[in-house]
Amino acid sequence: MSQFRLARLSLLLAAIGLNMLPALSHAQDAQPAAPAAGAPAAAPADTVRPEVFKLLDPAQVKASMDAKNYADVQSRIDQVAAIPALTPYELFVLNRLRVALASTTNNAPMAMTALEAVIESGKLDKKAQGDFIQALANYHYNAKDYTNAIKWFTRYQTETGDVASVRPYIIRAYYFNNDFARAKQELLSDITAKQQAGQTPTIEELQLLANTGSKSKDQATYLIAMENLVRYYPSDDYWSDLLGRLQGKAGYSDRFALDVLRLQNQAVKTMSPEDYSDMGEIALQNAFPTEAKKVLDAGFAKGVLGTGANAAKHKKLRDQANKAAADDVKNIATGEASALKSKDGTGLINLGYAYITMDQFDKGIDLIQKGIAKGGLKRPEDAKLRLGYSYAMAGKKDEAIKELETIKGTDGVSDLARYWIFWLNRPVAAAAAPAAAQ
Repeated sequence: MSQFRLARLSLLLAAIGLNMLPALSHAQDAQPAAPAAGAPAAAPADTVRPEVFKLLDPAQVKASMDAKNYADVQSRIDQVAAIPALTPYELFVLNRLRVALASTTNNAPMAMTALEAVIESGKLDKKAQGDFIQALANYHYNAKDYTNAIKWFTRYQTETGDVASVRPYIIRAYYFNNDFARAKQELLSDITAKQQAGQTPTIEELQLLANTGSKSKDQATYLIAMENLVRYYPSDDYWSDLLGRLQGKAGYSDRFALDVLRLQNQAVKTMSPEDYSDMGEIALQNAFPTEAKKVLDAGFAKGVLGTGANAAKHKKLRDQANKAAADDVKNIATGEASALKSKDGTGLINLGYAYITMDQFDKGIDLIQKGIAKGGLKRPEDAKLRLGYSYAMAGKKDEAIKELETIKGTDGVSDLARYWIFWLNRPVAAAAAPAAAQ
Protein backbone atom coordinates (compact mmCIF):
# COMPACT_ATOMS: atom_id res chain seq x y z
CA MET A 1 0.00 0.00 0.00
CA SER A 2 2.86 2.37 0.84
CA GLN A 3 4.46 2.05 -2.58
CA PHE A 4 1.11 2.72 -4.24
CA ARG A 5 0.64 5.92 -2.24
CA LEU A 6 4.11 7.20 -3.01
CA ALA A 7 3.75 6.44 -6.70
CA ARG A 8 0.44 8.28 -6.74
CA LEU A 9 2.02 11.32 -5.11
CA SER A 10 4.94 11.33 -7.54
CA LEU A 11 2.56 11.28 -10.49
CA LEU A 12 0.53 14.08 -8.97
CA LEU A 13 3.59 16.25 -8.38
CA ALA A 14 4.72 15.68 -11.96
CA ALA A 15 1.26 16.54 -13.26
CA ILE A 16 1.19 19.93 -11.56
CA GLY A 17 4.64 20.80 -12.80
CA LEU A 18 6.35 21.36 -9.49
CA ASN A 19 9.79 21.30 -11.08
CA MET A 20 8.98 24.46 -13.00
CA LEU A 21 8.50 27.99 -11.76
CA PRO A 22 5.64 30.17 -12.97
CA ALA A 23 6.56 32.42 -15.88
CA LEU A 24 8.36 35.39 -14.35
CA SER A 25 8.76 38.94 -15.54
CA HIS A 26 10.80 41.89 -14.24
CA ALA A 27 8.87 44.68 -12.64
CA GLN A 28 10.31 47.15 -15.16
CA ASP A 29 9.18 44.90 -18.04
CA ALA A 30 5.60 44.96 -16.89
CA GLN A 31 4.69 48.59 -17.42
CA PRO A 32 1.00 48.77 -18.28
CA ALA A 33 -0.05 50.53 -21.45
CA ALA A 34 -1.40 54.04 -20.99
CA PRO A 35 -5.15 53.86 -20.47
CA ALA A 36 -7.46 55.51 -22.93
CA ALA A 37 -8.75 58.90 -21.96
CA GLY A 38 -11.29 58.53 -19.17
CA ALA A 39 -10.64 54.78 -18.73
CA PRO A 40 -9.62 53.40 -15.33
CA ALA A 41 -6.00 52.32 -14.91
CA ALA A 42 -5.40 48.58 -15.46
CA ALA A 43 -4.22 46.55 -12.51
CA PRO A 44 -0.51 45.71 -12.81
CA ALA A 45 0.32 42.11 -13.71
CA ASP A 46 2.01 39.89 -11.10
CA THR A 47 5.72 40.56 -11.29
CA VAL A 48 8.89 40.06 -9.30
CA ARG A 49 11.52 42.70 -8.61
CA PRO A 50 14.82 42.48 -10.46
CA GLU A 51 16.74 41.33 -7.38
CA VAL A 52 14.26 38.46 -6.95
CA PHE A 53 14.26 37.59 -10.64
CA LYS A 54 18.04 37.41 -10.64
CA LEU A 55 17.96 34.66 -8.01
CA LEU A 56 14.90 32.84 -9.34
CA ASP A 57 15.65 33.07 -13.06
CA PRO A 58 13.80 30.00 -14.38
CA ALA A 59 16.59 29.12 -16.81
CA GLN A 60 19.23 29.10 -14.06
CA VAL A 61 16.98 27.27 -11.59
CA LYS A 62 16.15 24.60 -14.18
CA ALA A 63 19.83 24.13 -15.00
CA SER A 64 20.65 23.57 -11.33
CA MET A 65 17.71 21.21 -10.87
CA ASP A 66 18.66 19.21 -13.96
CA ALA A 67 22.24 18.98 -12.69
CA LYS A 68 20.94 17.91 -9.27
CA ASN A 69 22.73 20.90 -7.77
CA TYR A 70 20.13 21.16 -5.04
CA ALA A 71 22.44 23.13 -2.74
CA ASP A 72 22.46 25.97 -5.28
CA VAL A 73 18.66 25.92 -5.48
CA GLN A 74 18.38 25.98 -1.68
CA SER A 75 20.85 28.88 -1.55
CA ARG A 76 18.72 30.85 -4.01
CA ILE A 77 15.62 30.16 -1.90
CA ASP A 78 17.38 31.32 1.27
CA GLN A 79 18.67 34.49 -0.38
CA VAL A 80 15.23 35.43 -1.71
CA ALA A 81 13.64 34.70 1.69
CA ALA A 82 16.06 37.20 3.24
CA ILE A 83 14.96 40.04 0.95
CA PRO A 84 12.79 42.47 2.95
CA ALA A 85 9.10 43.03 2.21
CA LEU A 86 8.50 40.27 -0.35
CA THR A 87 5.27 40.82 -2.21
CA PRO A 88 2.48 38.19 -2.14
CA TYR A 89 3.39 37.13 -5.67
CA GLU A 90 7.10 36.87 -4.83
CA LEU A 91 6.19 34.67 -1.86
CA PHE A 92 4.00 32.58 -4.14
CA VAL A 93 6.88 32.06 -6.58
CA LEU A 94 9.30 31.31 -3.76
CA ASN A 95 7.00 28.69 -2.24
CA ARG A 96 6.44 27.09 -5.64
CA LEU A 97 10.19 26.60 -5.85
CA ARG A 98 10.30 25.26 -2.30
CA VAL A 99 7.71 22.64 -3.22
CA ALA A 100 9.65 21.68 -6.32
CA LEU A 101 12.90 21.28 -4.41
CA ALA A 102 11.25 19.51 -1.47
CA SER A 103 9.45 17.00 -3.68
CA THR A 104 12.67 16.23 -5.54
CA THR A 105 14.75 15.81 -2.38
CA ASN A 106 12.02 14.05 -0.37
CA ASN A 107 11.87 16.85 2.19
CA ALA A 108 8.26 16.29 3.27
CA PRO A 109 8.13 18.95 6.04
CA MET A 110 9.30 21.70 3.67
CA ALA A 111 6.94 20.44 0.97
CA MET A 112 3.92 20.53 3.27
CA THR A 113 4.65 24.00 4.59
CA ALA A 114 5.23 25.38 1.10
CA LEU A 115 2.21 23.62 -0.41
CA GLU A 116 -0.09 25.11 2.19
CA ALA A 117 1.34 28.59 1.54
CA VAL A 118 0.81 28.20 -2.22
CA ILE A 119 -2.76 26.97 -1.70
CA GLU A 120 -3.63 29.88 0.57
CA SER A 121 -2.03 32.43 -1.78
CA GLY A 122 -5.16 32.65 -3.91
CA LYS A 123 -3.01 32.70 -7.05
CA LEU A 124 -3.77 29.24 -8.45
CA ASP A 125 -6.45 28.51 -10.99
CA LYS A 126 -9.19 26.07 -9.96
CA LYS A 127 -7.58 22.99 -11.51
CA ALA A 128 -4.14 23.69 -10.03
CA GLN A 129 -5.69 24.53 -6.66
CA GLY A 130 -7.28 21.10 -6.50
CA ASP A 131 -4.07 19.36 -7.52
CA PHE A 132 -2.04 21.20 -4.88
CA ILE A 133 -4.60 20.43 -2.17
CA GLN A 134 -4.56 16.77 -3.11
CA ALA A 135 -0.75 16.73 -3.03
CA LEU A 136 -0.75 18.26 0.45
CA ALA A 137 -3.36 15.76 1.66
CA ASN A 138 -1.25 12.90 0.29
CA TYR A 139 1.83 14.20 2.10
CA HIS A 140 -0.05 14.25 5.42
CA TYR A 141 -1.44 10.77 4.73
CA ASN A 142 1.98 9.31 3.97
CA ALA A 143 3.35 11.04 7.09
CA LYS A 144 0.60 9.27 9.10
CA ASP A 145 -0.83 12.62 10.13
CA TYR A 146 -4.32 11.33 9.50
CA THR A 147 -6.19 14.21 11.13
CA ASN A 148 -4.68 16.69 8.68
CA ALA A 149 -5.00 14.20 5.82
CA ILE A 150 -8.76 14.06 6.45
CA LYS A 151 -8.89 17.87 6.64
CA TRP A 152 -7.17 18.39 3.29
CA PHE A 153 -8.84 15.51 1.44
CA THR A 154 -12.18 16.89 2.59
CA ARG A 155 -11.22 20.35 1.38
CA TYR A 156 -10.25 18.82 -1.96
CA GLN A 157 -13.74 17.33 -2.22
CA THR A 158 -15.35 20.67 -1.35
CA GLU A 159 -13.32 22.81 -3.73
CA THR A 160 -13.28 20.44 -6.72
CA GLY A 161 -16.59 18.63 -6.37
CA ASP A 162 -14.67 15.37 -6.88
CA VAL A 163 -15.89 13.32 -3.92
CA ALA A 164 -15.14 9.81 -5.14
CA SER A 165 -11.43 9.77 -5.97
CA VAL A 166 -10.13 10.62 -2.49
CA ARG A 167 -12.92 9.04 -0.44
CA PRO A 168 -11.06 5.72 0.03
CA TYR A 169 -8.14 7.66 1.53
CA ILE A 170 -10.42 9.54 3.92
CA ILE A 171 -11.97 6.29 5.15
CA ARG A 172 -8.55 4.68 5.59
CA ALA A 173 -7.39 7.77 7.44
CA TYR A 174 -10.27 7.31 9.91
CA TYR A 175 -9.24 3.68 10.33
CA PHE A 176 -5.54 4.39 10.82
CA ASN A 177 -6.46 7.21 13.22
CA ASN A 178 -8.31 4.59 15.33
CA ASP A 179 -11.67 6.22 14.64
CA PHE A 180 -13.19 2.81 13.98
CA ALA A 181 -16.77 3.96 14.52
CA ARG A 182 -16.50 6.55 11.73
CA ALA A 183 -14.60 4.16 9.45
CA LYS A 184 -17.31 1.54 9.95
CA GLN A 185 -20.06 4.10 9.29
CA GLU A 186 -18.50 5.30 6.04
CA LEU A 187 -17.61 1.82 4.80
CA LEU A 188 -21.07 0.41 5.45
CA SER A 189 -22.60 3.44 3.73
CA ASP A 190 -20.50 2.90 0.59
CA ILE A 191 -20.96 -0.88 0.56
CA THR A 192 -24.74 -0.59 0.97
CA ALA A 193 -24.98 2.08 -1.73
CA LYS A 194 -23.06 -0.10 -4.18
CA GLN A 195 -25.17 -3.16 -3.44
CA GLN A 196 -28.39 -1.18 -3.87
CA ALA A 197 -27.08 0.05 -7.23
CA GLY A 198 -26.29 -3.51 -8.32
CA GLN A 199 -22.53 -2.95 -8.03
CA THR A 200 -19.91 -5.07 -6.30
CA PRO A 201 -18.03 -3.61 -3.34
CA THR A 202 -14.26 -3.71 -3.75
CA ILE A 203 -12.27 -6.34 -1.92
CA GLU A 204 -10.28 -3.52 -0.29
CA GLU A 205 -13.46 -2.04 1.21
CA LEU A 206 -14.55 -5.39 2.60
CA GLN A 207 -11.12 -6.25 3.98
CA LEU A 208 -10.93 -2.85 5.65
CA LEU A 209 -14.38 -3.39 7.17
CA ALA A 210 -13.21 -6.77 8.50
CA ASN A 211 -10.11 -5.15 9.99
CA THR A 212 -12.26 -2.42 11.52
CA GLY A 213 -14.47 -5.02 13.18
CA SER A 214 -11.45 -6.97 14.38
CA LYS A 215 -9.58 -3.95 15.77
CA SER A 216 -12.65 -2.66 17.60
CA LYS A 217 -13.70 -6.16 18.77
CA ASP A 218 -16.99 -5.67 16.95
CA GLN A 219 -17.86 -9.23 15.93
CA ALA A 220 -21.10 -8.23 14.21
CA THR A 221 -19.21 -5.89 11.87
CA TYR A 222 -16.53 -8.53 11.28
CA LEU A 223 -19.18 -11.07 10.30
CA ILE A 224 -20.82 -8.62 7.89
CA ALA A 225 -17.45 -8.15 6.20
CA MET A 226 -16.70 -11.87 6.03
CA GLU A 227 -20.14 -12.68 4.67
CA ASN A 228 -19.61 -10.19 1.87
CA LEU A 229 -16.06 -11.41 1.18
CA VAL A 230 -17.43 -14.94 0.82
CA ARG A 231 -20.25 -13.63 -1.33
CA TYR A 232 -18.12 -11.65 -3.79
CA TYR A 233 -14.53 -12.90 -3.39
CA PRO A 234 -14.79 -16.47 -2.08
CA SER A 235 -11.68 -18.28 -0.98
CA ASP A 236 -10.87 -21.24 1.26
CA ASP A 237 -9.60 -18.91 3.98
CA TYR A 238 -12.67 -16.67 3.93
CA TRP A 239 -15.08 -19.61 3.98
CA SER A 240 -13.25 -21.37 6.81
CA ASP A 241 -13.08 -18.14 8.82
CA LEU A 242 -16.76 -17.37 8.30
CA LEU A 243 -17.98 -20.84 9.21
CA GLY A 244 -15.70 -20.95 12.22
CA ARG A 245 -17.04 -17.59 13.43
CA LEU A 246 -20.61 -18.75 12.90
CA GLN A 247 -20.10 -21.55 15.42
CA GLY A 248 -19.00 -18.98 18.01
CA LYS A 249 -21.94 -16.67 17.37
CA ALA A 250 -24.28 -16.01 20.29
CA GLY A 251 -27.27 -18.35 20.19
CA TYR A 252 -25.68 -20.78 17.72
CA SER A 253 -26.74 -24.41 18.28
CA ASP A 254 -24.06 -27.08 18.06
CA ARG A 255 -26.58 -29.49 16.49
CA PHE A 256 -25.52 -27.88 13.20
CA ALA A 257 -21.94 -29.18 13.42
CA LEU A 258 -22.48 -31.64 10.55
CA ASP A 259 -24.45 -29.09 8.52
CA VAL A 260 -21.57 -26.61 8.81
CA LEU A 261 -19.08 -29.24 7.67
CA ARG A 262 -21.30 -30.17 4.72
CA LEU A 263 -21.21 -26.59 3.47
CA GLN A 264 -17.50 -26.26 4.13
CA ASN A 265 -16.83 -29.47 2.19
CA GLN A 266 -18.64 -27.96 -0.80
CA ALA A 267 -17.18 -24.48 -0.52
CA VAL A 268 -13.46 -25.08 -0.01
CA LYS A 269 -10.97 -27.00 -2.10
CA THR A 270 -9.34 -28.77 0.82
CA MET A 271 -10.42 -28.97 4.45
CA SER A 272 -8.11 -29.56 7.39
CA PRO A 273 -7.40 -33.14 8.56
CA GLU A 274 -9.52 -32.48 11.64
CA ASP A 275 -12.48 -31.33 9.56
CA TYR A 276 -12.36 -34.40 7.31
CA SER A 277 -12.15 -36.81 10.23
CA ASP A 278 -14.75 -34.90 12.29
CA MET A 279 -17.19 -34.91 9.39
CA GLY A 280 -16.63 -38.62 8.88
CA GLU A 281 -17.18 -39.41 12.56
CA ILE A 282 -20.30 -37.23 12.91
CA ALA A 283 -21.80 -38.59 9.69
CA LEU A 284 -21.32 -42.13 10.99
CA GLN A 285 -22.91 -41.20 14.32
CA ASN A 286 -25.90 -39.74 12.47
CA ALA A 287 -26.35 -42.89 10.36
CA PHE A 288 -25.06 -41.46 7.09
CA PRO A 289 -22.21 -43.91 6.38
CA THR A 290 -22.06 -43.22 2.65
CA GLU A 291 -21.49 -39.53 3.39
CA ALA A 292 -18.77 -40.54 5.86
CA LYS A 293 -17.11 -42.79 3.28
CA LYS A 294 -17.15 -40.06 0.62
CA VAL A 295 -15.61 -37.37 2.79
CA LEU A 296 -12.96 -39.71 4.20
CA ASP A 297 -12.11 -40.95 0.70
CA ALA A 298 -11.71 -37.33 -0.37
CA GLY A 299 -9.40 -36.63 2.56
CA PHE A 300 -7.21 -39.60 1.64
CA ALA A 301 -7.24 -38.68 -2.07
CA LYS A 302 -6.02 -35.17 -1.25
CA GLY A 303 -3.24 -36.52 0.92
CA VAL A 304 -4.71 -34.85 4.00
CA LEU A 305 -5.69 -38.06 5.81
CA GLY A 306 -3.66 -41.22 6.28
CA THR A 307 -0.42 -39.45 7.14
CA GLY A 308 1.27 -38.25 10.30
CA ALA A 309 0.61 -39.25 13.88
CA ASN A 310 -3.09 -39.93 13.26
CA ALA A 311 -2.63 -42.12 10.16
CA ALA A 312 -3.77 -45.30 11.92
CA LYS A 313 -6.81 -43.57 13.39
CA HIS A 314 -7.77 -42.25 9.95
CA LYS A 315 -7.46 -45.72 8.41
CA LYS A 316 -9.58 -47.31 11.14
CA LEU A 317 -12.30 -44.67 10.68
CA ARG A 318 -12.25 -45.16 6.93
CA ASP A 319 -12.58 -48.94 7.30
CA GLN A 320 -15.61 -48.45 9.55
CA ALA A 321 -17.20 -46.09 7.04
CA ASN A 322 -16.55 -48.46 4.13
CA LYS A 323 -18.20 -51.39 5.92
CA ALA A 324 -21.18 -49.34 7.13
CA ALA A 325 -21.70 -47.79 3.70
CA ALA A 326 -21.73 -51.19 2.01
CA ASP A 327 -24.33 -52.43 4.49
CA ASP A 328 -26.41 -49.28 4.02
CA VAL A 329 -26.54 -49.72 0.24
CA LYS A 330 -27.87 -53.27 0.74
CA ASN A 331 -30.46 -52.40 3.36
CA ILE A 332 -31.63 -48.82 2.66
CA ALA A 333 -34.74 -49.80 0.73
CA THR A 334 -36.11 -51.77 3.67
CA GLY A 335 -36.49 -48.64 5.75
CA GLU A 336 -38.90 -46.85 3.47
CA ALA A 337 -42.06 -48.71 4.50
CA SER A 338 -41.56 -48.06 8.21
CA ALA A 339 -40.69 -44.42 7.57
CA LEU A 340 -43.91 -43.96 5.62
CA LYS A 341 -45.92 -45.46 8.52
CA SER A 342 -44.26 -43.29 11.15
CA LYS A 343 -46.34 -40.66 12.96
CA ASP A 344 -43.99 -37.87 11.91
CA GLY A 345 -41.78 -37.11 8.93
CA THR A 346 -38.38 -37.39 10.63
CA GLY A 347 -37.69 -40.91 9.31
CA LEU A 348 -38.56 -39.92 5.75
CA ILE A 349 -36.29 -36.90 5.91
CA ASN A 350 -33.33 -38.90 7.22
CA LEU A 351 -33.94 -41.68 4.69
CA GLY A 352 -34.24 -39.13 1.90
CA TYR A 353 -30.92 -37.54 2.80
CA ALA A 354 -29.28 -40.97 2.89
CA TYR A 355 -30.36 -41.36 -0.75
CA ILE A 356 -28.90 -37.89 -1.47
CA THR A 357 -25.52 -39.08 -0.17
CA MET A 358 -25.76 -41.97 -2.62
CA ASP A 359 -26.36 -39.49 -5.47
CA GLN A 360 -29.96 -40.68 -5.90
CA PHE A 361 -31.13 -37.09 -5.83
CA ASP A 362 -34.67 -37.36 -7.20
CA LYS A 363 -35.50 -40.19 -4.84
CA GLY A 364 -33.95 -38.42 -1.88
CA ILE A 365 -35.63 -35.07 -2.53
CA ASP A 366 -39.01 -36.76 -2.95
CA LEU A 367 -38.72 -38.50 0.42
CA ILE A 368 -37.56 -35.31 2.20
CA GLN A 369 -40.51 -33.42 0.72
CA LYS A 370 -42.89 -36.15 1.91
CA GLY A 371 -41.36 -36.02 5.36
CA ILE A 372 -41.86 -32.24 5.60
CA ALA A 373 -45.42 -32.57 4.33
CA LYS A 374 -46.17 -35.28 6.88
CA GLY A 375 -45.30 -32.88 9.69
CA GLY A 376 -44.90 -33.59 13.38
CA LEU A 377 -41.32 -32.31 13.18
CA LYS A 378 -39.57 -30.96 16.25
CA ARG A 379 -37.57 -28.50 14.13
CA PRO A 380 -39.25 -27.85 10.76
CA GLU A 381 -36.71 -25.17 9.75
CA ASP A 382 -33.90 -27.74 10.06
CA ALA A 383 -35.79 -29.99 7.65
CA LYS A 384 -36.19 -27.14 5.17
CA LEU A 385 -32.46 -26.46 5.42
CA ARG A 386 -31.79 -30.13 4.65
CA LEU A 387 -34.09 -29.94 1.64
CA GLY A 388 -32.50 -26.70 0.46
CA TYR A 389 -28.95 -28.00 0.37
CA SER A 390 -30.13 -31.33 -1.05
CA TYR A 391 -31.44 -29.34 -4.02
CA ALA A 392 -28.05 -27.61 -4.15
CA MET A 393 -26.14 -30.90 -4.19
CA ALA A 394 -28.47 -32.13 -6.94
CA GLY A 395 -27.57 -29.12 -9.09
CA LYS A 396 -31.07 -27.64 -8.77
CA LYS A 397 -29.96 -24.08 -8.03
CA ASP A 398 -33.27 -22.25 -8.48
CA GLU A 399 -35.22 -24.71 -6.33
CA ALA A 400 -32.49 -24.61 -3.69
CA ILE A 401 -32.49 -20.82 -3.43
CA LYS A 402 -36.28 -20.67 -3.35
CA GLU A 403 -36.38 -23.09 -0.43
CA LEU A 404 -33.44 -21.60 1.46
CA GLU A 405 -34.87 -18.10 1.28
CA THR A 406 -37.88 -19.19 3.34
CA ILE A 407 -35.86 -20.36 6.35
CA LYS A 408 -36.15 -18.42 9.62
CA GLY A 409 -34.40 -18.82 12.94
CA THR A 410 -31.83 -17.30 15.29
CA ASP A 411 -29.90 -20.42 16.26
CA GLY A 412 -27.77 -20.64 13.11
CA VAL A 413 -30.28 -22.20 10.73
CA SER A 414 -31.03 -18.99 8.82
CA ASP A 415 -27.32 -18.11 8.69
CA LEU A 416 -26.53 -21.48 7.13
CA ALA A 417 -29.36 -21.05 4.63
CA ARG A 418 -28.00 -17.64 3.63
CA TYR A 419 -24.46 -18.99 3.31
CA TRP A 420 -25.65 -21.81 1.04
CA ILE A 421 -27.21 -19.12 -1.15
CA PHE A 422 -23.86 -17.31 -1.23
CA TRP A 423 -22.22 -20.53 -2.40
CA LEU A 424 -24.90 -21.13 -5.03
CA ASN A 425 -24.53 -17.57 -6.34
CA ARG A 426 -20.73 -17.55 -6.16
CA PRO A 427 -18.90 -15.69 -8.97
CA VAL A 428 -18.53 -17.56 -12.26
CA ALA A 429 -14.78 -18.05 -11.86
CA ALA A 430 -15.33 -19.60 -8.44
CA ALA A 431 -18.19 -21.79 -9.66
CA ALA A 432 -16.01 -23.19 -12.46
CA ALA A 433 -13.74 -24.92 -9.94
CA PRO A 434 -15.11 -28.29 -8.80
CA ALA A 435 -16.47 -28.25 -5.24
CA ALA A 436 -14.70 -24.97 -4.56
CA ALA A 437 -15.46 -21.34 -4.02
CA GLN A 438 -12.32 -19.76 -5.34
